[in-house]
Amino acid sequence: MTLDEQAQILWKDFQPQIAYLSPESQEIVELAFWQMVEAHGEQKRKSGEYYIIHPVAAAEELIKMQMGVDVIAAALLHDVPEDTEVGLDQIEKIFGPNIAFLVSGITKLSKIRYTGEELYVENLRKMFVAMSKDIRVIFVKLADRLHNLHTLNHVSPEKARRIALESLEIYAPIANRLGISYFKGEIEDAAFPYVYPEEYKELVAQSQDTVEERLKELEDVKTRVAAILKDENLQYIELVGRAKKYYSLFLKLREKKEIDNVFDLVALRIVVPTIADCYVALGIIHKHFTPLPNRVKDYIANPKPNGYQSIHTTVIDKSGIVFEVQIRTQEMHEFAEYGIAAHWAYSQGGKNSKQTAQEINTAFVPGEQLKWIKELVTLGSEEISQEEYLKTVKLDLFANRIFVLTPKGDVLDLPTGATPLDFAYKIHKDIGNITQMAKVNGAMVKLNHELKNGDLVEILTNKKQRPTRDWLDWVVTRSARKYISHMLKTG
Repeated sequence: MTLDEQAQILWKDFQPQIAYLSPESQEIVELAFWQMVEAHGEQKRKSGEYYIIHPVAAAEELIKMQMGVDVIAAALLHDVPEDTEVGLDQIEKIFGPNIAFLVSGITKLSKIRYTGEELYVENLRKMFVAMSKDIRVIFVKLADRLHNLHTLNHVSPEKARRIALESLEIYAPIANRLGISYFKGEIEDAAFPYVYPEEYKELVAQSQDTVEERLKELEDVKTRVAAILKDENLQYIELVGRAKKYYSLFLKLREKKEIDNVFDLVALRIVVPTIADCYVALGIIHKHFTPLPNRVKDYIANPKPNGYQSIHTTVIDKSGIVFEVQIRTQEMHEFAEYGIAAHWAYSQGGKNSKQTAQEINTAFVPGEQLKWIKELVTLGSEEISQEEYLKTVKLDLFANRIFVLTPKGDVLDLPTGATPLDFAYKIHKDIGNITQMAKVNGAMVKLNHELKNGDLVEILTNKKQRPTRDWLDWVVTRSARKYISHMLKTG
């Protein structure tokens, strides 16, 4: 097949996918497509396929999110400056500064390589700086990375493992912090077999029959739930079953040990029109199925730090089938899948909606949700060792996160293992420095008490209180440790 024949086939499939864009935007994307084809020309990938297949595949991932014209065009052009004779100045001349800026940021990110902890610290710094200037850069990079993971069978085992490991350690956690569960799950599952090949084979062999059996059971449950919702006169938009992703199951089994102890191995998702319907649906499910104790999680009233909203409950039916039910609105579902990318799609000319993303998902406040990126950029400008920088980045980015509540109902995002002292210093250093006692869920606790997800924390202060050296052992966040050390030195 000639390059022209391949390009014509790709464009024929690609063109209908951008129908959600305005005619003017479609023209820009079409121009980017053919400029990309011309620039890459006869270049081929390790698989022997024409290179143009890759940028098109990356762009198609972003089209699923209905991203705006700048992001789609940048995805098509993202490898042009690095791999062809066409420079950024030419791209800016044709497409303007916005698309050129995105391509520039993506090109810089493409130079990040996993080369050992100390050696890639500087590259991490550059990544977070690029993200702080325009978060859309990472959307394209995630799409680019996902397609590369799907083609790792065409590179050497050593290179495949390096790319996969970097994906698990860097890109999947970033997607998670941004609430983009689609990219997080897809990247993890694509990388899993290359990083943990033996564990992957064992897990598939161990779980495949169980998962298939539970999915069959869930199909029967789904039919019954559909009939129940109809009888209760509750309209729903979508009712689907899904199985837990393999890498997520791998991590869960490390904790639960036995697959029979994993209650969310399969789940039923109910998408309803309004928030009020979510709670009505929860009542109906609990009316007809027995809820397991302490398994109801209301992420609508208490959203996760990345903006995720849904109600989760685990129930058991009369035949002994245990399954999880997730209940959310359509808008919540889009944010559950695409996180901040969904916000951008609504606000940057992608999704056609009369509502703003802020109105659609009140849990998402862009400045607050992206604050951690700004903090990592600030950290990168400080004179600290590479080892300390990487340790802090991993704690902030890769560690499991919890959300805790202030007495006013504000949500604070902290790493697992955080204490009331970490909480106090997160509010403000002046509060932390005079913390005397703390209440968690109304009960007095020690200052080194480990906080749990959803805890309501109240800090009691005393102006005469000062940090002690013990405090350094009672905190896990770098900021708290820095403020405590400063006070110990200065008094």
